[in-house]
Amino acid sequence: MINDPKAFLNITRETPLTRATKERVKDYKEIYLPHPEDKTKAQANRCMDCGVPFCHNGCPLGNLIPDFNEAVTEGKWEEAYKTLSKTNNFPEFTGRICPAPCEASCVLGINENPVAIEHIEKSIIEMAFEKGWVRPEPPTLRTGRKISVVGSGPAGLATAAQLNSAGHTVTVYERNDRIGGLLRYGIPDFKLEKKIIDRRLQLMEAAGIKFKTNANIGVNIDAKELLQSSDAMVLCGGSTIPRDLPIKGRSAKGIHFAMDFLEQNNKRVAGNNITDPILSAKGKKVVVIGGGDTGADCVGTSNRQGATSVKQIELLIQPPNTRDDSTPWPLWPMQLRTSSSHEEGCDRHWAILTKEFLKNSDGSLKAIKTIKVDWKDQRFTEIPGTEEIIECDLVLLAIGFTNPQLEGVLSSLGVVTNDRNLVEDHQYQTNVEKVFVAGDMRRGQSLVVWALAEGRAAAKQVDLYFKKAWQGGR
Repeated sequence: MINDPKAFLNITRETPLTRATKERVKDYKEIYLPHPEDKTKAQANRCMDCGVPFCHNGCPLGNLIPDFNEAVTEGKWEEAYKTLSKTNNFPEFTGRICPAPCEASCVLGINENPVAIEHIEKSIIEMAFEKGWVRPEPPTLRTGRKISVVGSGPAGLATAAQLNSAGHTVTVYERNDRIGGLLRYGIPDFKLEKKIIDRRLQLMEAAGIKFKTNANIGVNIDAKELLQSSDAMVLCGGSTIPRDLPIKGRSAKGIHFAMDFLEQNNKRVAGNNITDPILSAKGKKVVVIGGGDTGADCVGTSNRQGATSVKQIELLIQPPNTRDDSTPWPLWPMQLRTSSSHEEGCDRHWAILTKEFLKNSDGSLKAIKTIKVDWKDQRFTEIPGTEEIIECDLVLLAIGFTNPQLEGVLSSLGVVTNDRNLVEDHQYQTNVEKVFVAGDMRRGQSLVVWALAEGRAAAKQVDLYFKKAWQGGR
């Protein structure tokens, strides 16, 4: 059945099966099983080739989704790969960890399950790696321009890839011990095995991009000296300051930020020698405060570490099982999402406000005191008589991030920030000459796919900056 215009009427949505929960919680390997090629072709065939493909609008990268779906349907995998690569530097990342806003905008999703775009994207890039189509692509000519990219997360890597392809000489600086930023240390291996990152980094190095680790610009490397030796600098350090919960009892031992917990575990899985105090959920009653993706990652990691129980509480009300009328197509739908981590074991609670952390006599965490809340007009009120004590040994705060770190490179260079402590810019250029910004430092915490789009856009502005300078005789 090739390019059947009625395939979406006859073929139902089908995505890869997962390994059994009892099996997968014993390791940190990817949870999905291989999916037959013919079934992936059938899923691509469900694409309606809309006159106005709203999936383009839903995807921050503007992926040419109907085009690569058609190629997959016809078995033209190399053509599909070339089409996908026009807009996406790293489909192996987005095909695994993107929440797929493109699918939320799929026209078929108005009254049916949308096309399995994310799975198709992952299938294309994995086929390309298998067939050897993904190769280093160093530029044929070098411009002589030297660019320093600060931060090796998704925005930094996308910026580096684009600027290198334009012929500039790019060095990426990472303050941690390995390249990857959020991809490396913020996302558990069961969602993104780190060999996937390493595979791509080898290609980028072969294409001429240089990487330097343990390089904390503004701390152990002078930011002004680096800028002086660079023709441009792009700041891609992310929004890394976690939102805290400063309530009574916050000093209790056993309360940690989610990213500290996830980063240490990722390093342990990678074989690092952990010298800091071990953050482990083994044998503990865990409460995750925060209902987003980071909270779900904490749930999955806690189960793998051997938690006695895992509860996740969220301040907002429980979303409906289907798209809410307040977020009609093609908007990102307000609806309940259950991740693979929740399937592995988690007691979820909504509309719960944490009032106090309770301590044992030795200062360790004993429990949290909560109360149910009633939401109205985007405001909540506490419901008297609904107080509850939840016993726990470990609390993980997964309630988001507020802003980038101001100390270090930003303060050293005198980069101006706004009232949200995000970097101010004009078309990705900061107030400091030659200094650009991309990703969460500029827009606040967001998705990996948005970071990639930001990196690509910032790289374009840097390239235009050089062209204007050349035209002006500089």
